[in-house]
Amino acid sequence: MRHRKSGRKLNRSNTHRAAMFKNMARALLTYEQIRTTEAKAKELRRIVDKLITLALRNDLHARRQAYKVLGSHQMVQRLFDDIGPRFEGGKGGYTRIMKLAQPRKGDCAPMVIIELTMKSADAAPAEEKAEEKPAKKPAAKKSEPKEEAAEKKPAKKAAPKKKAEADEEKKPAKKATPKKKAEAKEEKPAKKAAPKKKADKKADDKAE
Repeated sequence: MRHRKSGRKLNRSNTHRAAMFKNMARALLTYEQIRTTEAKAKELRRIVDKLITLALRNDLHARRQAYKVLGSHQMVQRLFDDIGPRFEGGKGGYTRIMKLAQPRKGDCAPMVIIELTMKSADAAPAEEKAEEKPAKKPAAKKSEPKEEAAEKKPAKKAAPKKKAEADEEKKPAKKATPKKKAEAKEEKPAKKAAPKKKADKKADDKAE
């Protein structure tokens, strides 16, 4: 009987099984999503959830415990600085398992995808929205006194008057052109007087 012997052996020795889960835990914390068999995913979930719980404690002893599992200072730093803060206030449920329809070829083992419930792509838009909200508040408009607002209103209404005056100045200038044409017509009879002088000269020559 297997009393007090929890966990799946997965047909591996103790050292082989520990090395395999260390590599899988590193991969899950790096890529935040991996594809594996259902039995391995259920065992990996127990390990990764405990690591994230250590990251929420965020003290020196917790970092040393996480290093014993991961064996990499870079992964410990990513776990405590990047992944841990996403799950603040949580009490579990840091990973999810989604079953796939097609089994593995060869032995028909059921395949799943295990991933973190809070990914970096989901956390980034939430931070951007939090930063945009204070920027939208118009603080400058509230500080303006009412007197300045009253002074600005007549200034805006004065603009149409200037346009009307400009239109009135332009209209007489356009009407002045017909006068010039009338003056030109008056000058035309003076040019026709030239042939009369030639007739007078002929009459004088005949008289002589």
